[in-house]
Amino acid sequence: MRKNSIKNTRINMEVQRELSEIIRAGIKDPRIHPMTSVVAVEVTPDLKYCKAYISVLGNEDAAKSTIEGLKSAEGYVRRELARRINLRNTPELRFILDQSIEYGVTMSKLIDEVTKDLHETDEEEIE
Repeated sequence: MRKNSIKNTRINMEVQRELSEIIRAGIKDPRIHPMTSVVAVEVTPDLKYCKAYISVLGNEDAAKSTIEGLKSAEGYVRRELARRINLRNTPELRFILDQSIEYGVTMSKLIDEVTKDLHETDEEEIE
């Protein structure tokens, strides 16, 4: 089976949806930030392993504590995933902090600053 097959894509989407629901409503750990989202999920074609990319809207300490909380609740999350999704194997979960959204916001702010400065210097040259 190819890595990007239609079946694998559907499994990734279903696992992502269920993981989001489990993290949002199932885990009561206070370390997990309320603004936590599952950005992407990659399940291997043999359904043995799963990388879940997690994004946390907050500071760096909140992100680290959220990942620690998710790692400690990994057994519960895997059991809930097995109960909700009927797969041949329930994948072993690995939570990875994804900072791409924060990086994109930072880069957008920097671009806005540069373009604002360019417009100001253009207006000064015109006068």
